[in-house]
Amino acid sequence: MGDDGGNLRLRMAPLSQRGLPRRVVPRNDKLNEVGAETRLDDSLAALRRRKTCALEILAGSVSLVGMSASTPVNPDEAGLEVKTYFVRHRNVLLARANFSDLFVDYYLHLSDQKLKPAPEHDGMFKRALAAFTLHCASQPRKVMTAWTMNFQRPLVNFFLAGDNEFGSVMGRIFTENVRQMPEGLLSAEVIHGRGETRRSSVAISTGDPFEAVEGFYAQSEQRAARYFATGDESFAMITEHPDCDLAWLRGLSAEDVARLDETETLTLMETRVERWHCGCNQERMMQVLLPTMMQDPADLFGADQKLEIRCPRCAARHVVTRESMEAFVEAHR
Repeated sequence: MGDDGGNLRLRMAPLSQRGLPRRVVPRNDKLNEVGAETRLDDSLAALRRRKTCALEILAGSVSLVGMSASTPVNPDEAGLEVKTYFVRHRNVLLARANFSDLFVDYYLHLSDQKLKPAPEHDGMFKRALAAFTLHCASQPRKVMTAWTMNFQRPLVNFFLAGDNEFGSVMGRIFTENVRQMPEGLLSAEVIHGRGETRRSSVAISTGDPFEAVEGFYAQSEQRAARYFATGDESFAMITEHPDCDLAWLRGLSAEDVARLDETETLTLMETRVERWHCGCNQERMMQVLLPTMMQDPADLFGADQKLEIRCPRCAARHVVTRESMEAFVEAHR
């Protein structure tokens, strides 16, 4: 069901077994078909409204305001340390980290949610997550970023979002209803504080997330960036700054980057902690369902006493009962 006015559109999945919860799947038509910035408009607006209680649903041009706050990041939890350095005389910024801990959190999330991506998609997503995290760590603190990466070979979409103020990154893989196009597309949206919003999109002609992001930097950021795998689950990003030694940057190999401490003068700029964290919770999902529940509860639940909804940002599974939803409606009348 849905409407043309941009409200939440829901798709009911039939029950395959007696007693299973009814599945409510936020539609991701535009995201899956195009992977373009129309999808990011809502996702970043939601991140921006995080402190004022809002949730993005990645379903058409949805804008849901007045929601309960997300579950906050726990600063006592260990996270991934990303260190950034200025390479003197080369005039580049180096960001690097070992991603083992973040990948463990990603796999724990998959296990908790009973998600099993194809090995090819899983490998690509980890490289995309590494590229995105290093990019976020090199940006100012009060910046929120979202990327939609549409690949044509293989046919898959990735969604990634990060909030630098809280040091959080999250994402998910989309494999259904991905539109076939002549080229893929990387669409980015960035919000600086509560003010300026910047959007850009560039074509993707590769199946390698690192090459895709390097192309994004060249075309959208108008500066060079290179990514390197420097060890077992260790990655580095080097970006051009004014008066950069471009010949040196373009000639670097992974082995060269792994030895930069020995061959170049590095000045530590900052150490950031990044955590796999979405913040979705039961109350936020109930807020998503509230308009439909108030209009037509029978259509939402059918004959069932509970339903399942997946978070559109991280694919976390939430089960909502009819009784709890009815109480939630009464509390919001």
